[in-house]
Amino acid sequence: MTRYISTRGAAPPIGFLEAVLAGLAPDGGLYSPEVWPTFTTEEIAAFAGQPYAQVAAAVLSKFAGSDIEPRVLREMCDEAYSTFSHKAVTPLSQIGDNLFLLELFHGPTLAFKDVAMQLLGRLYEHALKSKQRTLTIICATSGDTGGAAVEAFRGRANVRIVALFPEGRISEVQRRFMTTASDANVRCLSIQGSFDDCQNIVKAAFSDESFRTGVDLSGVNSINWARIAAQAVYYFTAAVALGAPGRPVAFCTPTGNFGDAFAGFAAKQMGLPIARIIAATNSNDIVARAFEEGRYSRGAVTHTQSPAMDIQIASNFERLYFETVRREGVETARTFAAFAETGAVTLPPGALAAMRATFSGASVDEAETARTILSVLNETRSLIDPHTAVGVAAARRASLPDPTTPLVVLSTAHPAKFPEAVLAASGRSPVAPASSGDLAVKPERFDRLPADAETVKAYVRAFAGA
Repeated sequence: MTRYISTRGAAPPIGFLEAVLAGLAPDGGLYSPEVWPTFTTEEIAAFAGQPYAQVAAAVLSKFAGSDIEPRVLREMCDEAYSTFSHKAVTPLSQIGDNLFLLELFHGPTLAFKDVAMQLLGRLYEHALKSKQRTLTIICATSGDTGGAAVEAFRGRANVRIVALFPEGRISEVQRRFMTTASDANVRCLSIQGSFDDCQNIVKAAFSDESFRTGVDLSGVNSINWARIAAQAVYYFTAAVALGAPGRPVAFCTPTGNFGDAFAGFAAKQMGLPIARIIAATNSNDIVARAFEEGRYSRGAVTHTQSPAMDIQIASNFERLYFETVRREGVETARTFAAFAETGAVTLPPGALAAMRATFSGASVDEAETARTILSVLNETRSLIDPHTAVGVAAARRASLPDPTTPLVVLSTAHPAKFPEAVLAASGRSPVAPASSGDLAVKPERFDRLPADAETVKAYVRAFAGA
């Protein structure tokens, strides 16, 4: 049996499906595999030319172990990725010498979160099928997670979902992917605060044992291990398409909560030859500063044109810290308790050196983001969204030891999700795919609440009770 342990060391090991349904560990830590599963170079090479769903089933089977029958897991992957509009699911396109975009926006809500969330919805349904349980999912979103989660879970039996988003700090299109859902098992909350406020409310809900058990709470943010596992898949497919495992490949990942970047670390742990992962941030640069300065220190959240990255507490950074302090749960718990109290911790020299062996950070300001949208349009005749532009700008600055190493920028959202920002930067309005339908004219349904954990918990209790 494949088992999962908490980064804080005080929760008992559990199985894959238990970890998926739990989301956050009861000691406040994040679940990670007790032992990293690996592929041989021959197994990685064999991914070349395989359908995306087949590679996904192979990668997920390493994490699921005996919890899911291989045939059932393959059926889930086939179903999940049949919802994508591109046959390749996550195709590559070239935008420069050894510079590529990995297009992760061909799912139902036009963002990379669909890649994991479409699978996660099916994993929940499978895990709950034989149980007399109705789980309550609370999801904090900086823009894209909420829409992807609502799309994945709306109308599903045995699950109710509450999506929290920061009022006025996400695009209208992002908001509408959540708030136009009319299914009875969906509620959306506009929180009068930042994404970090939303995330802190979710953490407070999970840390309240009475509340957690009372509503049978679960979480699908990138704290959920299945999100990381599913996102690791496209690192494999992209790298293999560019010559791995015969040569290493580098990645540049726009990051906020650090889940997508940590998925690359997971792929490397499994044997994929990744030369470097560049964590690209906007001016909310807590992760970039951590790698550059050795101090993980939050600041005030700045509102930018790439709102999904407007985060000053990168939850998945805890998983990386845990790995680089040799999986010492007590040390990890002590450090993140101190961070919660003071807002800053200094990284131990050994941990920082281990992080820098894989990661580097780059921060991109608003002006450079806008210039990059325009330059990519001029050079390739393609529009990119602001988050992708942050990644491209950081990648163009990168200096890799071997300049022939392919560098892949994760293109995390369709430009039509941020029409105002793209138009302002490029003078061109992005065209929404036909799959987004009549989103702009559908009625919205959401409630406004203050950034107060007790108020939100009372709301969720009422929803669960109803």
